[in-house]
Amino acid sequence: MLSRGELRLALSAPSGAGGGGQAIPDGRLPEPGGWNRFMLEVPDVEALAEELRGAGAGFRNDVVTGRGGKQVLLGDPAGNPVELFQPTRAEAQLGASGAST
Repeated sequence: MLSRGELRLALSAPSGAGGGGQAIPDGRLPEPGGWNRFMLEVPDVEALAEELRGAGAGFRNDVVTGRGGKQVLLGDPAGNPVELFQPTRAEAQLGASGAST
């Protein structure tokens, strides 16, 4: 389990033991590396990406700038994507008034 404030994220490892990690009816098992991801808001995405690259983290792309901020995707140790996001507009910040949840 991961939590931040009122948010709680439950992760399930692939297994035959039931729960979110079990096979779906056609026999496929969950696997890492898809595009579903969670996002971490960071104050300086470029500096953090440089630091993580220096530590050997694998990235899917370089830092890109969009309408709400800058982001980059990296893989966790199992290959799942994690987005690092630096908002550049107040409404894109975590907990901003009027932001979608």
